[in-house]
Amino acid sequence: MTIAASDAVQTSSPLFATVATNADAIAHFRARLAFESDVSDVHAALEAGDAGFVLVDTRSDASWAQGRVPGAVHLPTRRIADEASGLIGPGTPVVVYCWGPGCNGAQRAALEFALLGHPVKEMLGGFEYWVREGFAVESDEGRTRALPDPLTNVSSQALPSGGEAAGPISCAC
Repeated sequence: MTIAASDAVQTSSPLFATVATNADAIAHFRARLAFESDVSDVHAALEAGDAGFVLVDTRSDASWAQGRVPGAVHLPTRRIADEASGLIGPGTPVVVYCWGPGCNGAQRAALEFALLGHPVKEMLGGFEYWVREGFAVESDEGRTRALPDPLTNVSSQALPSGGEAAGPISCAC
């Protein structure tokens, strides 16, 4: 359903007391997409084979040992400036992740990689949302996979009665 400009509802909501122009909103959201990706898109790129980037886990050694995204390179943020050039070729695109949306470790890591000249994106949601989406997790003991969290992903358990899915569906948005 399309709402014509003449039919648009005017609001007195304080939420819209200050609002960006359409041009500013377009620039803002385009920029966010240039800097960020979600776990579903990263997963899809990795599953496709040649992702075209290196996925970097920027968490601590203890967090890495507990579990990580299969195929990720481990490079804690505090070591990026000194060690990145020995692990990742100059100018190689990088996607970074940390624990989850409640920390800014991935943003700090992204800044470090940008300072070194790498094209870089942050994986929104980090490792927490990777696990919540039900994607494979690797540890020193092997691979595991949790059931998708029905609040973050659609699975056969989360579909209405009679609905079916063959497994996790990329991004429930």
